[in-house]
Amino acid sequence: MITLHDLAGADPDLRFSPYCWRTKFALAHKGLPTDSQPWRFTDTDKIAFSGQARVPVIQDGNTVVSDSWAIAVYLDQTYPDTPILGGPLGQAHARFINAWADSVLLPGIATLIVRDLLDVVAEKDRDYFRTSRETRFGRTLEEVQAGREDRVAAFRASLTPLRVALQGRPWLGGAQPSYADHIVAGTLMWPRCTSKFPAIAADGPIAEWFGRVLDLYGGFGRSAKTV
Repeated sequence: MITLHDLAGADPDLRFSPYCWRTKFALAHKGLPTDSQPWRFTDTDKIAFSGQARVPVIQDGNTVVSDSWAIAVYLDQTYPDTPILGGPLGQAHARFINAWADSVLLPGIATLIVRDLLDVVAEKDRDYFRTSRETRFGRTLEEVQAGREDRVAAFRASLTPLRVALQGRPWLGGAQPSYADHIVAGTLMWPRCTSKFPAIAADGPIAEWFGRVLDLYGGFGRSAKTV
């Protein structure tokens, strides 16, 4: 069984890291039994064995792998019977989606929900979370999130490439879901789990596709704890 160290909120069942969700979808896609252990921002000692201070981290026997992309590559190479990257072309495609999600999708979502996140993190993490994020943004969390009702339309417009890519096809990976789908869906699990604010529109190609992802693997995503 693979052990996954997975970011949790004050409620240990609330798991909300976009990067951990990418890994969890990948593990579910592979059908690999997983023991998911809750981890908080200030629990750096719990993953010190990995040589860094962020999750996701997996332990597969004596092998330790951190970073969602590195984990996907490892799973593809170690368990090739169910591909998630699909060879050189699939990996190149997924790498582009990974870069787009990290540079466009994640920052856009962050400005819509960052103050909401403070309400779900563990109490012992709140000072760290506020200080680190306010240093990153150069503003208070409240200032970053302010006016989101007026800004969400522009964020949704930034998703046009995703919307166009999904028109007339069920998955970003083509006929079957691939790690490209897991990257984007894992990122969208972040606001789904932590905020009641509707980051994406309730209808259209993106919402329909996300619904299909939520129903994958026995409804793994749909059954996840939310606020």
